[in-house]
Amino acid sequence: MQISFIVSKKIVFLFVLHLLFYPLLAQQNETLRTPTKQDTLNGSITPERVWWDIQHYALSVKPDYLNKSITGKNEIEYNVINSKHSDLMQIDLVSPLKIDSVFQQGKKIEYTQNQNIWYLKLPQKQASKNNKILIYYSGKPTESIKPPWDGGLVWAKDSLNRPWISVACQYKGASLWYPCKNTMYDEPDKGASISITVPDTLTAIGNGRLVSQIKNRDNTATYNWEVKNPISHYGISFYAGKYVNISQTFKGENGKLDMDFWILDYNKAKAESHLIPGTITAIKSLEHWFGPYPFYEDGFKIVDAPYIGMEHQSAIAYGGGYKNGTNKKGGDISNTGWGKKTDKIIVHEISHEWFGNNITAIDIADRWIQEGFAGLGEELVIADLHGRKAGNEFMAGRFRTIQNDKPVIARYGINEDGSNDNYVKGWAVLHMIDTIINNDDKFRKILRGINQDFHNKTVTTNEIETYISKKSGIDFDYLFDQYLRTNKVPVLEYKYKNGELSYRYSNCNSNFSMPIKTNYSKDNWLFPSTSWKTFKVDNEHSSSDFKIDINFYLTLKQVE
Repeated sequence: MQISFIVSKKIVFLFVLHLLFYPLLAQQNETLRTPTKQDTLNGSITPERVWWDIQHYALSVKPDYLNKSITGKNEIEYNVINSKHSDLMQIDLVSPLKIDSVFQQGKKIEYTQNQNIWYLKLPQKQASKNNKILIYYSGKPTESIKPPWDGGLVWAKDSLNRPWISVACQYKGASLWYPCKNTMYDEPDKGASISITVPDTLTAIGNGRLVSQIKNRDNTATYNWEVKNPISHYGISFYAGKYVNISQTFKGENGKLDMDFWILDYNKAKAESHLIPGTITAIKSLEHWFGPYPFYEDGFKIVDAPYIGMEHQSAIAYGGGYKNGTNKKGGDISNTGWGKKTDKIIVHEISHEWFGNNITAIDIADRWIQEGFAGLGEELVIADLHGRKAGNEFMAGRFRTIQNDKPVIARYGINEDGSNDNYVKGWAVLHMIDTIINNDDKFRKILRGINQDFHNKTVTTNEIETYISKKSGIDFDYLFDQYLRTNKVPVLEYKYKNGELSYRYSNCNSNFSMPIKTNYSKDNWLFPSTSWKTFKVDNEHSSSDFKIDINFYLTLKQVE
């Protein structure tokens, strides 16, 4: 994957950000844990990572369902991007998995282990391009007990008590199940292939397109899949179970899109009546707002999964229960009724093909970029189906679920995830920006422009923030700083006397100055700051209680 700025600059950038925001975060959450050495090795751009750039993963795995173990190999193609570099290559693989042997050009390579970090001793003089390292590994990978939240291999059974295998590892990373560069800033430019060997009674699904299926002599079958586009380490995945395939074609913005639905055999009728129509509706809407589906070359695929869902690139995990709603039971967490008009899991996970897979946060601390835009996708689909008012009400209903336990953006360089508010609060930021821009065509051009200009790139919050401000012509720094980098909810203080409304912001950064609409001002905007301002209220508007427009996430407080 292309990296959106030079690596050496990136190291400085992330280091500076860490220094800038660590004191701020510490002030707002005094219980921050002290990062370990392993956190730093896993989450930062180390000297043993920075000198090489991934070009391709060729991964082969053979899961053993009975023993909950795995054997495999990963051939990593890479380029040398720093002529003077460390003698060591850092490879990440989480214990109790272990590297068995390493080869380069047929020669054994020495290696050492530091817990979940492995160092390969490679020749100092190497070709600048097309180098390959072959790593054999085995063991019992971490098992995910509450997938996808805790991460690891999922050894499940379907409702007929048959083996069902999958993997979910976004938060801790793919080194939970295969050796890789477990960092989000570097992705294989030439994509990846994944070969899965399973009992021949099962079908194995991977990312991208099926290249071949081989029947082996030992009553196993090997399925070879390939994805051409760059892909994040956690976006690589596989599934094995009693699958059947339903194929469709979709006439999209970039022509014919191949669509495959890999469904457990007993779910075929539900897929035809629910999953496929819901998917087509979502893609139509998302292509309109976000731009063409990013991976026509790799096709589109949804796979039945033994957990609620995950955005595995071109192999989306679906476990939404084949019901509309914001959870598997068909509920609506927004309490507005609009959440029952679509299947959240379908829309949310498909949205990640644009934000999460096409555009990936460089550091998991910036995960709001992926989750916030996916939440926005949920809103946009509802608005397209039922009107803008419905989308606004659906979003406003989600405000109450924001916890404000800590800042959305976490600390950089230690593989630390921020608050779970990165879903709804990140989405709320984008919703308020849309409201302030107040021009659907302009906002749509910004969303499509992000996917075009950052296509197949890794990005930072700063880049997205700068892009939106530049393209909108409005400086939104104050808004990003307030809602993503602090956990304080701004308070709009007001007092009404003699036909005048006085108002100001408190509990906020000194530069916070978000324009808003109210029932007193109607279609006119108010421009509060941290200093008192006044507004002459028409008699016809003053008879009701003062209220902020539902599209703004603020606390309202009357003062004397």
